[in-house]
This record gives sequence, C-alpha cells and structure tokens, in this order.
Amino acid sequence: MKLRRRRLPHLDVVGQPQFITFRLYDSLPAQRPFPASNLTSGEAFVTMDRLLDHARGGPTFLRQPAIAQLVLSSIQYGAEIGHYELHSWVIMPNHVHLLLTPQASVSKLLGSLKAATAKRANLLLQRSGQPFWQDESYDHLVRGGDEFQRIKRYIEGNPVTALLAARPEQYAWSSAGRAACEAAAGHGPAPRM
Repeated sequence: MKLRRRRLPHLDVVGQPQFITFRLYDSLPAQRPFPASNLTSGEAFVTMDRLLDHARGGPTFLRQPAIAQLVLSSIQYGAEIGHYELHSWVIMPNHVHLLLTPQASVSKLLGSLKAATAKRANLLLQRSGQPFWQDESYDHLVRGGDEFQRIKRYIEGNPVTALLAARPEQYAWSSAGRAACEAAAGHGPAPRM
C-alpha cells in the first residue's frame, strides 16, 4: 500500500475495491462554499458531489454522447485488458464515478485514462491547449461488502439524485442503464464488467 498526498490523501492499494470520482476541469465554481470542517470525509464528498450534480455553470462536455462514449470505451478497455475489474460506473454531465478493483497502481491507471480521453475529447470538441479533466481525483478504499453495496447503489443512483432519470436503469451512461438495455434487447443478463 502506498500513500500519496497532494491536496487529498490517496491510498494506492492493488486488489482491493476502490470508489473513484474524477471531474471536468473548472466544473465547480471557484468561489464555492467548502463543506464544514466538522463533516466526515464521506459527508464532505457527498456535499461536493451534490454541487457537481446541480451545477448551473461550468463545462458539461460529458453530456454529449460522442464524448461520453469515448470515456466509456476507455473505461471498458482498461477492464478488458485486465488493469482492473469494473463493478459499477456512471458518466454524469461533468464527472465520472467508478467502483473498481485495481490490478495496478490507481494513480497510473487514472493518469493513463484521463490523458487518453482528454486528448480525444479535446479533438472532438475542437479545443487545443486547454485542460479537460481536473488534475486531482477523489478515491476511497472500500472496506467491506456492505460498504461496497452502498457505494454501488450510490453510483447507480446518482442520475436519479441529479434529476437526470426517474430510475437508475433509465440512465444510459451507467452500468445500471447498460445492463437494463442489454437485458431488454434479449441478450440476457449483461456480462459482468
């Protein structure tokens, strides 16, 4: 286990599930209120996530299907080549949540994923020389089965909380939505990601 510290502490543990969130550059207002210092780290995360869910400004590039698809393709590719086991995911308009079990350093995985998607997204958006992702990401080491299931529900329920869908399976850019779509198309249960 490696502990890295930037603005946030990051635990780099291979083989243990992790909850990861990363967001678009400048997706939170610069003058936003910070959560009260007496909140737990989980409560502070939820407060910031709600700000992202209900942001009235900032970029929402991930709302564009072509951009969301290239991010999803990169996420799935990492799972296919064995960098991680992907358990649950959602691509929101301005951020991404992943629940995965890494088989390599999370910092390297995220660095590679964010670099590749930023380059391709900026090409599609006809932008150059501009940051796409916020430099730092949020990660949380999952400590047990109950927490794993709670985080999975949180991820898949995020579009409902953000008022983007009435039910998790109605949101196409999520593991819940993709599983429902594949089941409806007659492909049986979706393959485990």
